[in-house]
Amino acid sequence: MFSHVMVGANDLEVSRKFYDAILGTLGIAPGVINRDVRYFYRTPTGVFAFSLPVDNKAATLANGGTIGFAAQSSEQVDAFHAAALANGGITCEDPPGYREGPAGKLYLAYVRDPIGNKICAMLRVPK
Repeated sequence: MFSHVMVGANDLEVSRKFYDAILGTLGIAPGVINRDVRYFYRTPTGVFAFSLPVDNKAATLANGGTIGFAAQSSEQVDAFHAAALANGGITCEDPPGYREGPAGKLYLAYVRDPIGNKICAMLRVPK
């Protein structure tokens, strides 16, 4: 459904360090800079990017928005969370752990990136 997801950034180096660290825990290669204003993280299943805003105004976060990254194990989710905290992220919602709901059992970790975007790592637990 999606070709890519892009969020704004106010400091490319701060965001690169943060996203290289957290996405690296999920096996995603470091970001590649494009035109000196954005970084791309390409995978066979999609692309994530961050960019300085093209209008030269400050990047702002999406109130109510969340970007979720698929994890292959609860250990990856925990590593994602730890890497986020070690690289300028802030934990939000509940601590990493299992949650159950209509979608089944999930193992989740929610954090905010350096400008406040809400992101998570999620493992769908097989039934």
